[in-house]
Amino acid sequence: MLDFTDCPYFWPFCRQPLYAGAMPVVFNATILNGMGVIGYVKDPPVWQPSEDVGNLLTVHFTYSDTIWPWTGYLALHMQVKDEGSQFSGIISGNVTLSIYSPAAEGESSPRSSTCVLYLKVRVVQTPVRSRRILWDQFHNIKYPSGYVPRDSLNVNNDILDWHGDHLHTNFHILFNMLRDAGYYIETLGSPLTCFDASNYGTLLMVDLEDEYFSEEIQKLRDDVVHKGLGLAVFAEWYHVDTMVKMTFFDENTRSWWSPLTGGANIPALNELLAPFGIAFGDKILSGDFSINGEQSHYASGTDIVQFPAGGFLHGFELQEDPKTAQNSSTPDTQNSQSQEKSKLSSILGMLEAGEGRIAVYGDSNCLDSSHMVTNCYWLLRKIVEFAGNGLRDPVLFSEATRLKFPVFENTQKPLRRPDVNFSMFSSVIGKELICHQDSRFEVWGTKGYGIQPTGTTRKLPEYQKNEVSSSPNRLIKSSYKRQDEAGLQKSILAPSANKFDDKRDYFGFISHEEVASQWMVPACFAVTTCILVYLSCRAQQRRRRPRKGSATGRLSSSV
Repeated sequence: MLDFTDCPYFWPFCRQPLYAGAMPVVFNATILNGMGVIGYVKDPPVWQPSEDVGNLLTVHFTYSDTIWPWTGYLALHMQVKDEGSQFSGIISGNVTLSIYSPAAEGESSPRSSTCVLYLKVRVVQTPVRSRRILWDQFHNIKYPSGYVPRDSLNVNNDILDWHGDHLHTNFHILFNMLRDAGYYIETLGSPLTCFDASNYGTLLMVDLEDEYFSEEIQKLRDDVVHKGLGLAVFAEWYHVDTMVKMTFFDENTRSWWSPLTGGANIPALNELLAPFGIAFGDKILSGDFSINGEQSHYASGTDIVQFPAGGFLHGFELQEDPKTAQNSSTPDTQNSQSQEKSKLSSILGMLEAGEGRIAVYGDSNCLDSSHMVTNCYWLLRKIVEFAGNGLRDPVLFSEATRLKFPVFENTQKPLRRPDVNFSMFSSVIGKELICHQDSRFEVWGTKGYGIQPTGTTRKLPEYQKNEVSSSPNRLIKSSYKRQDEAGLQKSILAPSANKFDDKRDYFGFISHEEVASQWMVPACFAVTTCILVYLSCRAQQRRRRPRKGSATGRLSSSV
């Protein structure tokens, strides 16, 4: 029996109802086969709703074809149909599954059994966009077996980041807080091309270690600038020398383990944020600070070294980790260097980019319940209010923090480790861009939703169904790259954050790219068709017209 209305027993499923347009809710059930060591699923599972309203719920299944030894799995992927966007109520029904095992010794027919699983879910009307948050889980390196170091270097009893970094594990308090605040938060387990940005107010990216497909970078820029998506990024520390020093010999595997990346993959995040003129550095900062009376602790976070003009940037007196100090030979010099490195560092920035909004923060430990010193849920709520709904806190958006000129520290940005084989643990490097079975049903097995060209006002197809339709993404890759590089240079040179404004060329709503690429071919085809029709009509008229003198000739011959 799966009663998703029973709280707290069915937490987290009972904590948030289902609604149309959301990512599928996935529940994994275990199949126990007592008929034999091996078994098989006879027919695909069937969803049988108790009432007609249950047809608003679509249930897809993934399961073990062969149940061995004695156990298998049944995954339910539940998604409310679009026509149920205004429905609010309870949906219930049965999931039926038939299993058979080979006949035992002395038996003439196979053994069979039918399982019936009762399902009950609560459905509500689709929430407004500003109340919907999407949590990026795809770019989190999963434990095991990659060595991802701990987020807070002051914690010595946990050397690995092994708590999952998931809304239902070490971020469960954050999940409950957002639900109590009236937000609906969904999990994205596929690339960034696999969600429709027009449905969400905020994309929340916290403590991420993986790389990004080039298509993801292009789509995210378009989602923010043209579709009004809010982006909130919580980063972590990244320092190559510190990572090298954290190498250790693992007795279980009898091998040397070295970190794949830092607390977060800052080089990858910098590539993702480059179109907006934002970049993190490689400092490891710690300390306490306060904003409007709210005390916060910065635990092994990073700094912001690049931010465009027109944005709001906050800096505080924080101390750089002594592990990053160079040429520290004695304890006295270490202490003196650590004191000297306590200076003003930028750690929080907010920016309007086109129709969307961006907020970046250099630490995620204040959201992680594993080794939290003080929480920053108050800051997260203000960031989500800004990113998703455009609400500005008067303290965070004071004129004293507005940048008249872009911030661009003349330092080398963090680089990737060349001595680590990242592809073994990455979901991006050496992998194909594809939407998995935790994304919307309509994009399963595809590359996701299309990248809408700049300046287009017409609604384009929301996703590609095959490789042929996805080829335009590859054709516009270079042009998007040039646009991003141009936008980045403009953010550095121009004292304005309005570089993302959409430019219209004809009649105030049609761009020249659209006329050239989308209207020219149909127009030429229409003109050619009109000419051919005109010539055809003229030819028919000539055939029907009588020749001159033909009637007179016939009359004279008859006389």
